[in-house]
Formats: sequence, C-alpha cells, structure tokens
Amino acid sequence: MLIRTPPLWQIPESAATPEAVYYNRRAFLRQLGKGAAAATLGLSGLGNAAEVFAASRQPAATDAAAKNIFPAPRNAKYVLDRPVTEEHAVTHYNNFYEFGTDKQEVANMVSAFKTQPWSVAVTGLVAQPKTYDLDDLVRLLPIEERLYRHRCVEAWAMAVPWTGFPLKALIDLVQPLSNAKYMRMISFNKPAEAPGMRSQSWYAWPYYEGLRLDEAMNELAFLVLGLYGKPLPKQNGAPIRLALPWKYGYKSIKSIVQMEFTDKQPRTFWNDIAPLEYDFISNVNPKVPHPRWSQATEQLIPGGERRATLLYNGYAEYVAHLYKA
Repeated sequence: MLIRTPPLWQIPESAATPEAVYYNRRAFLRQLGKGAAAATLGLSGLGNAAEVFAASRQPAATDAAAKNIFPAPRNAKYVLDRPVTEEHAVTHYNNFYEFGTDKQEVANMVSAFKTQPWSVAVTGLVAQPKTYDLDDLVRLLPIEERLYRHRCVEAWAMAVPWTGFPLKALIDLVQPLSNAKYMRMISFNKPAEAPGMRSQSWYAWPYYEGLRLDEAMNELAFLVLGLYGKPLPKQNGAPIRLALPWKYGYKSIKSIVQMEFTDKQPRTFWNDIAPLEYDFISNVNPKVPHPRWSQATEQLIPGGERRATLLYNGYAEYVAHLYKA
C-alpha cells in the first residue's frame, strides 16, 4: 500500500478560508465601491509591518486588458500553511521601485501609469515569435486561481490568491528551439508615468530578470493577471507579472513587456547592482543569510508573526530536483 507523506507546508483543506466566505466578502466589498487586489515584491527597508493598517484605505487601481475572467476557478492542488493575507495589506505594502521606495506609498504613486493597451513581445530562440495582446493570451491559455506564498528577500512574507496561467503554457505556444536555455524578461520603460524612474535615474531602467528554461517550464511558474478575484492593481505589477513562489520576490518581475529566449544566461537587475547580495538563482534558503540579515525566519505581513523559513519557501516537492548537483 502506498503511503504518501504530506509536504511540510501542507495543511488540511479545512484550515483554509472557506470559499463561500471568501467570495461573499469580495462581493460585499464591490458593493461598497472598494477597489483592491494583491501582492508585490522587490527591495526596500522592512519597516514596521503593523503600520500597514494605519495606511489610508484608498481604492487600488484595477486596469487590465483581460476582462470577464474573474473570478477564475481555483486550482485545489496548491494549498497554504497560513491564512490568505488581508487584501489591503497586499495592495498597500508593495516593493515597486519604478514608483518609489516607500512600500506604503507605492499605491498612491501609480495613477499616471497607463496599462491599456498592453502587449507582450516573445522573441529570440523560438519557432513562433509573436507580440501578444493580453486579450490574445486570455483567449488562448487556461486561466485559474492559485494560492501561493510570497517571500521577499527582506524576510517578510504574504500569502496571495493569484489569477493567471502557467508560464509553461505560453512557452509551449511559442515552441523554444533546442538551443534555448534561458528566458530574459523586461519590464516597462515609461519614466513620464513612473516617478520612481525619474527620481532614481541612476538605475539601469527598465527592470530586467531571467530564468533558466527548466525553471520557467516548472509547473509553479505562473503569469499573473489578477488577485483576490479581480484584475491586478497597478502597484502589484499590472497588467501582467510573474509569480515564482520558491524564489525571493524580486525574481517575480512585474509589468512585463518582453520575453526573450536565449542560449546565454541573461544579466539581472539586482545581480548587476549588488552581485554579492542577489544572485541569479535566488531561491529561498534559510541556511544562506543575506549579507545584511538572517534568512532563517520570516515576518508575516501585516501582523508581524515570525515563522521559520522553509527551504524553497516550502515548495521543495516541486522544485528541489532542479537544483541537484
């Protein structure tokens, strides 16, 4: 008889927020005219997590090319070891340097950012290079909701209900050539609409990231169009971003405009700036401290509870085989 030992991060489905409660709450907020949506990442000082609740509750921007896909069916395969983070915290505690370095002010700095229309160019070593409008991707690819943990390199953490589609589905569509080994991804470059780009002109904008192709093809790699059953807010990376739950948050590039397939390892934004602090792989690992702080524990946002950090953020079952020597 096969006895399956559950992974460390898994909890019974009964411990998750009941679906009916979750959706009824969302409907109630809609009726009150509340905006919202969810999570972001990147870099900046950790600050006082409890101050999240002191921030003014302004509606989040919800521009998105993809319409009529919310709420999407939830994929029950991906479960959490903690409650879903309160929505306001996810949409008002954001690292997005293009709009500024104060996490609790980013949501107030995105109003000029135009996310419609939006397209994503897929280039490089693929059989089917193409520029896709977001509506094309919604029509062609399977849309679902997934509950993922999010872990920032700064040692704070959230749990977010993302809506989107597997990155592998898009990769299969464009058919990488046999010599394609990596994916290079580039974010938007609109200094006139992004005050952080203007005030931090010393950075090599636009933001750029990269993955090995086997990482990009992993089932966990997820392209995000929304959260909490609604379109992705601007401060969380609208209209399309990446979610890589086993890696530190800065790897999950936001507001993507280009994906290039290449045979050479691409350079990445933070690795170019501080190579001793941010490496190319950037997997969550409690045994490898950041040069300026420990990664052994994480702080849950917004309450401030500290928990032990799990290897690969608790997703070893899915990704450990990618990193065997």
